[in-house]
Parts: sequence; structure tokens; C-alpha cells
Amino acid sequence: MKFSVLMSIYHKESHQHFDRAMRSVWDEQTIKPNEIVLVEDGVLTDGLYQAIREWKERLTNTLQVVSLKENVGVGAAKNIGIEMCNCELISVMDTDDVSLPKRFEKQLAVFENQDVDVCGAWIGEFEFNETQIISYRRTPEQHNEIVAFAKGRSPVNHVTAMYKKSWVLNVGNYAKYRTSEDYNLFVKLIMAGAKIYNLQESLVSVRMGNEQQVRRGGLKNAMFEADVQVGFYKMGFLNFFEMIRNVSVGFVIRMLPSVLMKVIFKMIRKL
Repeated sequence: MKFSVLMSIYHKESHQHFDRAMRSVWDEQTIKPNEIVLVEDGVLTDGLYQAIREWKERLTNTLQVVSLKENVGVGAAKNIGIEMCNCELISVMDTDDVSLPKRFEKQLAVFENQDVDVCGAWIGEFEFNETQIISYRRTPEQHNEIVAFAKGRSPVNHVTAMYKKSWVLNVGNYAKYRTSEDYNLFVKLIMAGAKIYNLQESLVSVRMGNEQQVRRGGLKNAMFEADVQVGFYKMGFLNFFEMIRNVSVGFVIRMLPSVLMKVIFKMIRKL
């Protein structure tokens, strides 16, 4: 089955991390993608441009680079990237994470053998050494469990997602949020009747550092999250009690000091 890999990159990314991500989706995979679509979300650093040029030289007929003049955010950048993908199946990848060697092989097998529209997996989180996983974010396997899980948290680890382009376009693509655009997408897909399945193993290793924790906290992020939950209520996905619960819990967590917030997120991983 043919598939595209979709990535977006912005100026704060490390060129070393980008190179590692690219090696994990090309050099190390048992099944290679038919194309890689990379969206440059605004002006990048010299190091990133150099790394992208080197990969473009290697993958002349595979790597498609889309350059945006201004930073528009992950959701808007991926909206543009999805339109540029030529394959019906699209695999999402972040430019600082590491896909394990059999990721694509295992996800393609799900699409070949099951009636699904989205396939995710667990992620393993690391701080400095990708071989030293400190925690996992586990997501439920079957669709009915996934729907129930989505009432409180995003039901698919976005960096592991492989989905059908037609379904994503049918529900209006990613929302132009600066946060939770992936959660919003999966809820819209559920509401539209898409079938979701999560492999019960980690297929992507994700960098987790202090910077990521800081990005999640603060009043602005708490307000963003509240808007997302209100949106789910208006869509009919959450009832009033569920909305109030999610807004309240999210607000408290995001207003905690970063050290405590990190502990809370680790505890949530184990639930």
C-alpha cells in the first residue's frame, strides 16, 4: 500500500533532531514511504536549511518541501501539507521524534487486514537517550474504548497516527488551533463515524524535556484548552458535566509549577 509521511518544521527545531527523525523514517524502516512531505512553517535557521538541502539531495524524487513565508502553527501547516500529499494513506511524524523500524510495516498491516480509517500506537518518552524510555503513553485498542477515552484525553498519540486523507478532508482538516489541533481532529473523526484502532505497543519514541512541560503550562494554554472543551460540548461530543470536569481539571494542572505539572502528567500516563 502506498503512503505519504507528513512533517512540519519550524525555527526552534534542532537540525540534529530533524536529521535523526529523517533517518528513522527512511534509513531504518522495513517499509519506506512513497513520499515525504515536509512543510517549512516560516523562516528556519541556517542549520535546518542545510539539513533539509542534504536530505533533498538524497531523496530527490521522494522528499517534497513546502515553504511558508510565515509561521502559521502546526495545525495550519499540516492542513497545507495534507493537500500536497499524493497518497490516500498519510503517516504523521514530528521532526524531533524517532519512529521505530517496523512502525510503517505494522500500521500498513492493520489497514490491509482491518476495516479502519485511523491507526495509532503507544509512544515511549525519553529525555536525553532514546534507548532509555522513562514513561509510556498508552491508548486503548478497540474503537468503543477509544471513544470513551476521548471524553477525557486525546485518544490517539498524534505522532503515531496513520490515517486516510479523504476522511481528514471530509471533516474539515485540522482546526487552526495553536494547541490540541490533533485532539480536535480525532474527535471530529469519531463524530463523523471514522473507525479508529490503536496498536498495543510503542512505535515512536518522543523527546520529553523541561521545554515541552513549559509549553503545556500557563494561563494561555489553560484558556486554549478550555476553548477546545467548549467546542467539544457544542459539537455534542461532551455533555455539560464532562465539559466542566475537563475544563476544571485542565485549568488546575496547567496553572501548577512546571515541576509539579511534570509529575502530574507522569501519573496520568499510568491511568
